[in-house]
This record gives sequence, C-alpha cells and structure tokens, in this order.
Amino acid sequence: MALLPGIDEVRAAARRIEGVAHRTPVLHSRTLDARVGARVHVKCENFQRVGAFKFRGAYNALASLSPEERARGVVAYSSGNHAQGVALAAALLGIEATIVMPHDAPASKRDATRGYGARVVEYRRGEEDREAIAAEIVARSGALTIAPYDDPRIIAGAGTAALELGDEVGALDALVLAVGGGGLLSGSAIALHDRSPDAALWGVEPEAGNDFQRSLAAGERVSIPVPQTIADGLQTTSPGKLTFEIARAHGARIATVSDDDLRAAMRFACERMKIVLEPSGAAALAALLVGRIDVAGKNVGIILTGGNIDAARFAAAIS
Repeated sequence: MALLPGIDEVRAAARRIEGVAHRTPVLHSRTLDARVGARVHVKCENFQRVGAFKFRGAYNALASLSPEERARGVVAYSSGNHAQGVALAAALLGIEATIVMPHDAPASKRDATRGYGARVVEYRRGEEDREAIAAEIVARSGALTIAPYDDPRIIAGAGTAALELGDEVGALDALVLAVGGGGLLSGSAIALHDRSPDAALWGVEPEAGNDFQRSLAAGERVSIPVPQTIADGLQTTSPGKLTFEIARAHGARIATVSDDDLRAAMRFACERMKIVLEPSGAAALAALLVGRIDVAGKNVGIILTGGNIDAARFAAAIS
C-alpha cells in the first residue's frame, strides 16, 4: 500500500500548485449564518480552475512526475471534474492524457475535457468497469494511471483547499464538505486537524449513495450499486482504500442529503450568494441548510466543491 500522506505532503503540494491553481475566495452570508446559527466560512472551489477542487490534486500528481514518467503519458477515469483537472494539468505540463468517462457524464464536462486536449474514451456506467478499461489502456500504451482519489498525491493536493481556509480564517470548530471517493475528505482531515485538532470533520453524501457512511459504520469498506442521484460527482460505489483509512483515523462523520436538498442549496447559493453550483458542489451547504449537522454557535468552514453545470440543467434544477 502507498504511504499515507501527512501535513508535510499537503504543504509541499501547496507550494507545488502555488501560482498555478487559484487561491479561491472565502465568502460569508449573513442569511446563511442566521439560518444555521453559526459563523460559516464558505470556501468557493467552484471558482477553481476547471470549476472544481479536483484541479489541485490533479496538478500536484502530474507535477510530481519525473521527465521519464511524463513522457509515458497518463490515464485517468472520472465522471467529469477529475477528468477536467487531469486534462488541464496535462496540457499545462505537456503530457498526453487519456480520460475514461461514463457515457452519461454531463456533456459540458465531457466537452471541456476534450477542449483541454485530452482523448476521451467512453464506457457504460454499471455495465463496464472503468478501472479495467483504464488498465487495458495502460497495458497497451505504457501510460501511468492517475486515480481520482486513492493516490497520496491527489489526497495531498485536495487538502490544500482546507489548508488555505485555515490560513485565512484560523481555527475551526467544524469543517463540512462533500464526499465521493474521499480524496477531499481525507486531505482536508490532515490539514484541518493540524491546525484544529479537536474540530469535527463532516463528509456529506447523497442519501442514495451513502457508501462512505455505511463503510464507517461497518468498520470496513462497503460496496453499493451505482447510486441514482443528480450529484454525478458523488456516484461512487465504495470509498478508496487510502481515503477510508485516513478518514476513519481522523474520526470523520457522515451526513446525507436528498436530491431535493441539493436543489434547494443550489437555489440558495444562486439567490443569496450569487454563485452557481453543480449538485455535488452544493452538498455541504445543503447539509447545513436542512439541519443534518448541528453547528449552532460554532465557527464552521464549508467547501463548495464545484460549479460545473450547463445553463439548462442548472435552470431546471433550481426552478
């Protein structure tokens, strides 16, 4: 098993992405604070390059490769945001990239991935194994696999968002963020507990896709069928091996939200904060708005993980 990253790796990732990744803003909403009875610091990764936090880990992973490794090219599998992150990072670093994406991924994410110069290979979610397809490409081409979350470099890069948040607002009582495979959750755990060792760490999943919640309750990784949810970025079926180990060691807790909760959070963000979120990106906000997590009287950080959604789908979601 790969070595688990620590705070030194997160700080090294921060240095590696500095000047390339955006240092995203932290916003505040008086209405949000009043609704939940807390001081909420909103880290807006929807303003990150490629529109999601995923660029942080992707660039850190690719920038860590040796010249010989870069020459081999990379392969990644993703429903969209990791795909775009790897595609852009590869373009910036002069690396050939092939991305395995589900056929039902949002067209805007698929088109953006191609627009960054990557080759896209589509597969049918639930019928074909994306990892097996990626492995076949690797065996044929000699390229390197860049996993979406279960990679120490991806985890460390993702943790830089929480590191920046802590640098800006200081110690927190709690941090809330969306969780799919767990890269952001585990990376944030490392950064959060270095500064705020007693802070609560919450991941938020769709009710239909609570594989991380079930896994933590069981004390081992649990697999579920592909969840049916509007949060396409959170349609994971099992936590990563590394991410699960880190999250469990840091006492992560999980809350769940419905698709209607996600739509309401997207609407709130648009109307009250003037920002556009994709369903996955609104998960942490949704959990606070519907009271899944009690943060009354606390100093809380949340991470809005992405804003990649086309106008028609966004309008339908918030109408």
